[in-house]
Amino acid sequence: MKLTFWGASRQVTGSMYLLETSDDYRILIDCGLDMERKDINPEDYIGLFPFEPSMINAVVLTHAHLDHTGFLPNLLREGFEGKIYCTHATLELTKLILEDSASLNQHKLKKLQKKKKYMDSEKRETRAKELYMQKQVDATLDMCVCVNFSQRIRISDDVHLTFIPAGHLLGAAHLFMEVEENGKKKRIGFSGDVGRHDSPLLNDPEEMPEVDYLLCESTYGNRYHQTKGSPEDEVLEVIKSTCVDVPGRLIVPAFSIGRTQAMLYTLHKLQKQGLLPPLRIFSDSPLALRSNMIYQKFNKWLNPEAQEFMKKHGTLFDFENLVQVETDKQSKAISNFGEPCIIVSSSGMIQGGRIEHHVRSNIQNAYATILMIGFSAEGTFGYELMHGKTTVEINKKEVDIRARIAHIDVFSGHADLTGLMRFVKTQKTEKLKKLFIVHGEYNNMLAFQQHLKDEGYPQAEIPHRGQCFEL
Repeated sequence: MKLTFWGASRQVTGSMYLLETSDDYRILIDCGLDMERKDINPEDYIGLFPFEPSMINAVVLTHAHLDHTGFLPNLLREGFEGKIYCTHATLELTKLILEDSASLNQHKLKKLQKKKKYMDSEKRETRAKELYMQKQVDATLDMCVCVNFSQRIRISDDVHLTFIPAGHLLGAAHLFMEVEENGKKKRIGFSGDVGRHDSPLLNDPEEMPEVDYLLCESTYGNRYHQTKGSPEDEVLEVIKSTCVDVPGRLIVPAFSIGRTQAMLYTLHKLQKQGLLPPLRIFSDSPLALRSNMIYQKFNKWLNPEAQEFMKKHGTLFDFENLVQVETDKQSKAISNFGEPCIIVSSSGMIQGGRIEHHVRSNIQNAYATILMIGFSAEGTFGYELMHGKTTVEINKKEVDIRARIAHIDVFSGHADLTGLMRFVKTQKTEKLKKLFIVHGEYNNMLAFQQHLKDEGYPQAEIPHRGQCFEL
């Protein structure tokens, strides 16, 4: 049996791992969009992939985020004809994410066509091939098979699969795979993204059964969550300093799926407790609005407190003074709102989406606060703001950043170093043959690897893209 690392290797995005059994059954674990594109040699690729997609028998998804699902339609377009296994909520959220991507791709394609005179034709054609449309999304969704958590299913003669709740995102799972080869059973665990304990909405991640080989993400592999207070206390403190003590605006970049729901739920709880000032709150993301509905539909998968809150109030995310913004015209009109307010908009890394307009419109406003509530990958504007950037180019002119930049990690969907070690330590080091570190910035991986070795896991290894291991 072979395991090849084709994504999220020595970087965060593009999760994609190929498991090949001895009887030539090929399983792709995740098929994510690579937002970093490091160390890619086009000559090693067959079309858009470093392998022949038509030879893949099945895909298994850990969760719906774009860096885990965003390249699926291209896999089909390049020849994949197998089944895609995921949880019920992952399917519903993946549908939203891929449809949103297809819509954005239409705009990107038009821009590429306009650049025909100025852009290298081969480069333009490669980019155009990556831009799938709604037709490919529909075909992808038709191939999905939903599986319940903790349900052990057979996906081939020799392979069994179990989805284990991972926290992190609604429907997110660790994968536990049992493969029988030559009369021997081998067990492989894929972390997906490990959720944090005590999440505002989600249950704590469950333990991975004992395995022979473990893949573990490392987004927070070198640090601990810094925010110590409750989500309500942390958010209320920022609102008070930004919108009450001074007549300012609070701008919150938040991913449409996961982070926005946690933020709106926290604001709703504050409102019900009588602690939320009477401010207008704009939730500016149509995708988030549709995601809200899915979270409420699958509320039985949320933590007991969230379930009880919804039972009592009939909703998790709708409350007085909340405005759900749908059209681009309505979004831009927020700039004309003259009173203190809160704007929650995507994307969380300030890399595309309506949030770019809100940030740029308020970046020179000394009364505004831009509150970062999640992870931002290196190279994004969110990352730059969190690391002390002092100027930004607007209309081809470099201007000073006068808005206050704040950061809380109480809404982080990822386990920190403590949580990651809790996940790993369910495995007995003397029985674990290999521990593969994936899905993290390389420096984080190195620090996590050293910490693992110090804690008695010398078998921790950091694969590079394309590296293949015999299991």
